[in-house]
Amino acid sequence: MKKNIKRSKTNTPFWRDILTLIVFALSMAPNTYAQNCTFNTPLPNALPNINTAFQNIYVLGTGGPNLDNITIFTINWDLNNNGLYQFSINTNNGTPNWYVDLRSSLTHSFNTAQPDATFSGTGIAGLDGDYWVTIDAGNFVMVSKTGGFTLYFSALPTAPDCGSTSNVDGGVITGGPFNFTVGDNIDDFATGIGLSGNIGQSSQWIITDGINNILALPTSPDLVNFDTQSPGTALIWHLSYNGTVGGVTVGNNTSAITGDFDLSNSISVTKTDPNGCPNCPPIDNLYIDRFIEIRNEFYDPANGYFSADGSPHHSIETLIVEAPDYGHESTSELYSYWLWLEAMNGRITKNWTPLANVWNAIEQFIIPTNADQPTNSAYNPANPAAYASEFPLPNDYPAPLDFSAPVGEDPVSADLTATYGADVYQMHWLLDNDNFYGYGNRGDGISTPSYINTFQRGEQESVFETIPHPSWENFNWGGPNGFLPLFTIDQNYSRQWRYTSAPDADARAVQAMYWALQYAKEQQTPISVNLLNKATKMGDYLRLAMFDKYFKPLGVQSATSGAGQGYNSAHYLMSWYISWGGAVDTTAPWAFRISSSHCHFGYQNPMAAYALTQVNELKPTSQNGVTDWTESLKRQMEFYTWLQSKEGAIAGGATNSWNGNYSTYPAGKSTFYNMAYDDNPVYHDPGSGTWFGWQAWSMERVAEYYYITNDAMAKALMDKWATWVKSVVQLVGTDDFLIPATLAWTGEPDTWDPVNPGANNNLSVTVTDYGKDLGVAASMAKALIYYAAATEKHATIDAASRDLAKEILDRMWAKYRDTKGLSSPETRSDFTRIFDQTVYVPNGFTGTMANGDQIAPGVSFLDIRSKYQNDPEYNNLLAAYNSGQGYTQNYHRSWAQIEIALANAEYGFFFGGTTPPSTAKVHEKHQQEKQLAQENVIKLSPNPTNDIITLSGSIDLQNSRVKIINLSGRVIKSFTIENAQKEKAISLKGLQSGVYILNVRNTKTGAVLNKKIVKNNF
Repeated sequence: MKKNIKRSKTNTPFWRDILTLIVFALSMAPNTYAQNCTFNTPLPNALPNINTAFQNIYVLGTGGPNLDNITIFTINWDLNNNGLYQFSINTNNGTPNWYVDLRSSLTHSFNTAQPDATFSGTGIAGLDGDYWVTIDAGNFVMVSKTGGFTLYFSALPTAPDCGSTSNVDGGVITGGPFNFTVGDNIDDFATGIGLSGNIGQSSQWIITDGINNILALPTSPDLVNFDTQSPGTALIWHLSYNGTVGGVTVGNNTSAITGDFDLSNSISVTKTDPNGCPNCPPIDNLYIDRFIEIRNEFYDPANGYFSADGSPHHSIETLIVEAPDYGHESTSELYSYWLWLEAMNGRITKNWTPLANVWNAIEQFIIPTNADQPTNSAYNPANPAAYASEFPLPNDYPAPLDFSAPVGEDPVSADLTATYGADVYQMHWLLDNDNFYGYGNRGDGISTPSYINTFQRGEQESVFETIPHPSWENFNWGGPNGFLPLFTIDQNYSRQWRYTSAPDADARAVQAMYWALQYAKEQQTPISVNLLNKATKMGDYLRLAMFDKYFKPLGVQSATSGAGQGYNSAHYLMSWYISWGGAVDTTAPWAFRISSSHCHFGYQNPMAAYALTQVNELKPTSQNGVTDWTESLKRQMEFYTWLQSKEGAIAGGATNSWNGNYSTYPAGKSTFYNMAYDDNPVYHDPGSGTWFGWQAWSMERVAEYYYITNDAMAKALMDKWATWVKSVVQLVGTDDFLIPATLAWTGEPDTWDPVNPGANNNLSVTVTDYGKDLGVAASMAKALIYYAAATEKHATIDAASRDLAKEILDRMWAKYRDTKGLSSPETRSDFTRIFDQTVYVPNGFTGTMANGDQIAPGVSFLDIRSKYQNDPEYNNLLAAYNSGQGYTQNYHRSWAQIEIALANAEYGFFFGGTTPPSTAKVHEKHQQEKQLAQENVIKLSPNPTNDIITLSGSIDLQNSRVKIINLSGRVIKSFTIENAQKEKAISLKGLQSGVYILNVRNTKTGAVLNKKIVKNNF
């Protein structure tokens, strides 16, 4: 069979030629079309990654279901993370529904050898049953185990000829030149896998990963040069070239190849590394192993950290009220932590694809698209927004718009627009992942995740007093003018969109990308310039946070005067928020932008400022980006120093708008560049300066900055802060700890003098309450780890900080480990407000939430969130309320799981193999028990093995979670032993030869055992 592939006479992109060539090459592979439509199933290995929507569905063979009404089948399977994030269909007739998530009726083993799927209760006639699964030339295939048919989900408009009984002959490809690039992928044409080969002979070979990716183009199969992160299987196609070849090197410098190629039969080869996996993390580093374990559990679909769309939940548990008022909301804070998780994973595995996947999710879900912010081009920097005062209490609202009050000019947006375009590139802070409130996006009521907002009404508005509302205000819900009359008084309400970013989250994303870049440089592994440019763009837009809310000059102290000009409204700090919005009606466009007059120390990020000014790959190309961030770095470090108490803790922050309406400062008020000191900027219920978490989050950034630069101001800050932390953290017994939870402040700092900073002897902190917030404890440990590493690098190591961090991480792991991560019991006495808190609604306002709940004066928190009564934990909450007890729950917050993983990895890289054993007796006991288990109690036989290995011992294996992990850290097989038994046979059938780790963890005691398994297939 012969085929010709011609270059079009039009000027088409080179990757279209690559696509055509590769699709054809893959289609010619003889193993693609096996007899009887079985496609060589069952596979000997796990199902490879696949994330594709297919519009062509073929039922091959006889007896299969009728799938004519299915328009799209979508699968998102991530083998590395053991995550099936989407397995769904869309229909053209609503049978059994318009959109069907098949995961609820699916049982699968995609992550093991002989991957298969079982469907039950799908509602699709003939579909239920057992299937082998595989991928064929990028298409997804399900082969019925018993029915004599195959379901083939394809990107091609023609069905495969799977009935052929003989191999397909090679074809001739003509019409070059064709540009071969190592790493090209028929899905996304990504480059940079890093393999190389040389084309210069008359006989050539294409090496692929068996699915989509060109891995190499060597001169012969003997010269196959794998440089993958772990051993694997590849398909090789032979190409006979009948033209003259000029030397062409495949790699960073590629050039055209002309002539005809003949594809002969493909062969499959498996590459193993006799030296193990040199690029994998050291398996003897306990702390890096912990990172891998937590990350695997974070991505495990059974644990529930992600929505059906793939957006991470604030917490697994839904009944939670803190900043988000529902557990299955998500935040920009979490997305920035998610990015950091994959930066560290890239450091460990040299695999940077997951990092790119997170950026894709950021752009898909939490940065509003152009359709979500359609009228930005109408924004006028000379008139950024209409003025409205802030008031202390929710019942002071709605606030009147005052169009006569002067506002200043926005000096950065024109620069940003000229560089990037009109749309704002910031993450909106709050998403409703499950559409709990029913708003959807752009008023559709159904799309997920959806943009929502809560806080809008002053410093005393707690989350229990908020009214959740859509970011796209189309007047579909609320009153006749939607929710707007709850917040502002206007004579002419208009349909509008409004988004709010939390600058600390976007700055954390830049910080994470800085570290990703450094890790990639250490590995000499390229990282996508496109990803770095996205981080730069996000950081550049953060300049909007460096200005007073209404661009008034610093220290103006008057709402009726002071229109700022140029940069006299710049405080150069990260303020509490950036907000932007505009008209829904594109025929009558308008838009606004504001920042915040209030600045909290916890939002500052000198690491982001350093990255955007000192790292060439991350420097903005805008006219003033580097200049503004350079000043911001200086100003942020001064801000920390101004706010450091005599004990060492950092106090709240400053405001340029006293009382939220530019009132005159109280007499004797301490100032920082004419801004007034405020111990609780922005929020007073609870006070924003009282949470210890701000100390841990923000000072970890200062510690990193000290580690990188040996900056004298950063060193002075950290010396004093670390001393204070070590004095207030309590190690309890041999296995527990307490960290500060709530802080109280007295006095004020000295008015800032950059030439002669004061000692702040009148500013003091007291710890008023203790707790064991595991995420905050991990953040604190990270700060101490970086501080210890900085002292080791620049002076003499502070071993006490290093060892305290180790104690916290070890005790946390030993005591609070569970099957889904780490969690500790939390008693929430404030949850009585769910029942008792009246949500202020002004007289005369009546309306409805999207679910029909009435909004009227006198409603409670629960009245406008009636769906909470369907929560699985609601009866427990109600029982606690009726008994007068606090509600107790173990929460798995996603950001906390990530932070714990990161803290362990940081410790592992800095000190994991060098520090003395912990002084905690529990750790010593754990080590003794582990050694005993390895030597005497737990046995594996036979080892090496070629099929079955038996786990046995003198202890009961009940409640043990068993995992088989390859040397790259990927979980190959996992299961739980729930019943009492002292012996368990484990099948290793289908696994490649090599070394694996058997991980056994008792889910009740937390005890962990790791043993090496050697698998031989000969």
